[in-house]
Amino acid sequence: MHPIDLAAFWPGYEVIACHPSADSTLLIELKPHASAVPKCGRCGQASPLIHERRIRRVRDRDLFDQRVLLQLPVRRVDCLRCGRVTERIDWLEPASRLTQRLRIWLEALLQLLPISHVSRLVGLHWHTLKQLDKRRLEAAVGAFEPGDVRRLVMDEFALHKGHRYATVIMDAQRTRVLWVGHGNSREAIQPFFELLGERCQQIEAVAMDMNTAFDLEVKQHCPRAEVVYDLFHVVARYGREVIDRIRVDQANALRQDKAARKVIKQSRWLLLRNRENLKDQQAVQLQEILEANQPLATVYVLKDALKEIWYAPSVREGWRRWRDWLRHARDSGLAPLQRFARNLRKYARGILASARFPMHTSLLEGVNNRIKVIKRMAYGFRDSAYFFLKIKAAFPGKAR
Repeated sequence: MHPIDLAAFWPGYEVIACHPSADSTLLIELKPHASAVPKCGRCGQASPLIHERRIRRVRDRDLFDQRVLLQLPVRRVDCLRCGRVTERIDWLEPASRLTQRLRIWLEALLQLLPISHVSRLVGLHWHTLKQLDKRRLEAAVGAFEPGDVRRLVMDEFALHKGHRYATVIMDAQRTRVLWVGHGNSREAIQPFFELLGERCQQIEAVAMDMNTAFDLEVKQHCPRAEVVYDLFHVVARYGREVIDRIRVDQANALRQDKAARKVIKQSRWLLLRNRENLKDQQAVQLQEILEANQPLATVYVLKDALKEIWYAPSVREGWRRWRDWLRHARDSGLAPLQRFARNLRKYARGILASARFPMHTSLLEGVNNRIKVIKRMAYGFRDSAYFFLKIKAAFPGKAR
């Protein structure tokens, strides 16, 4: 390809030489058009007075299998308005080593692939790509813009191993992440309410885990808000504190029958998963376990009954289902179930509030799953601020 054919890629410059190398790098030397007057980097006005020139090398987008490296003089102009300023080059940001064309291409790749993959593909350092993507995210989702928010969802997630947590807060109606911050205490979420300011008065409901710290902070800042306890977390807690405990107890009671003990020990997944999500063979296996073990059958049936409280069409019907469930739990004779029911009584208002504010549990479940995917793709571990931006970008929200 003749050098003159490449000049259109870099307006205001012409190609004076091309130097291919053995390592698949193509060095292209550029110089400004003689008739082109440089522009001031601040005010954009034509500035014909040149103070100095510096040679800079920058990366451009690859050409077939060749890494393209540009070498060009960057002028420092003496602007009559701004003084001595580096010139403005339309296709190259100030102080950047990447052309605009390459930056746009990299940003598109980073939305599809992990940084490490893009790094190997384009031959740029991980840190360079991370900074590029972080700057894009800050421009796109970095600002705090709650809008006309009425209902919130709050949840914590594990940031690192060792019980380090962060909290995510969403607009429940638009499924948009509003804020992510370190910690899962009252002090951790206080900055969110300070940013929300007067909008706190318009919050009508907040869905959350049975976290007393969140509960108290919401009541302090949002006096009109009704706390709604999330079904997803309550059922998960029921699985840990009731089903798992009774399953272990029943397995220990069958020490003499190794075959039956093995079946009970391996039934955890079947007991915790929803029946409609089981395959035919798994459903048959579950039914056999429930028919053979009355305590497991009891806690399994009451797990479904507990869910039905959240789907009550009215507060009155929810109260009826709640009272029936408490009575069955009390009469079951199963200590873990009775203990769980006693602890759950103090959360009755937040449970019954789901009839007025049906903020579906799948919202939080979807958030948790997406965060896990982002973590597996190795985003955020070196920079939690970048990780939080990734989470916000993953839930941009939908139009009302």
